[in-house]
Amino acid sequence: MLTPVTRLLLIANVAIFLLQFVLGDLLIIWFALWPFHTPQELGVRFLPWQVITYGFLHGGLLHIGFNMLALYMFGGQIEAVFGPRRFLIYYLGCVFAAALTQLAVSTLSGGPPLPTVGASGGVFGLLLAYGLLFPRRILVLIFPPIPMPAWLFVTLYGLLELYLGVTGTQAGVAHFAHLGGMFGGWLLIRQWRSRR
Repeated sequence: MLTPVTRLLLIANVAIFLLQFVLGDLLIIWFALWPFHTPQELGVRFLPWQVITYGFLHGGLLHIGFNMLALYMFGGQIEAVFGPRRFLIYYLGCVFAAALTQLAVSTLSGGPPLPTVGASGGVFGLLLAYGLLFPRRILVLIFPPIPMPAWLFVTLYGLLELYLGVTGTQAGVAHFAHLGGMFGGWLLIRQWRSRR
């Protein structure tokens, strides 16, 4: 089910990914999420809009492929429950929360000033929403093909991200940003439920 905002997000992400090929590093310089401690001599720096724009850039075909597959699979069903306006607020809120988490982690760790790109913060927020909204629906992993309820899949995936982030097993992947997207989504859903 391809709902309006999900369709718009898919088109925007793919269009900007294609634009990256045309403009090269120009989009990364201005719109990727750069850490606060990026040295001035590199010619790049943190700019306020990057907390949203980084979520529309990607590092390669597999990166955008997996993110857009997840957006396609889960976005429409969540948008049907939230409605278009609230769904867009939720998605961008998760992207924003992931950016804040990544900035905090990069500042505390003092690692090299590398840019962060990708829609994964929003996608992990969608995973969390799916697990909360449809906890008993069965999901099947690609590898290994094990069917499990959505709540268990989301819980295990979150724990795996936490483990990979703490141990630094997968270098170059912003695991804490993924967790930040999930946490931001949880806060939004909790706030909306308390209002209701």
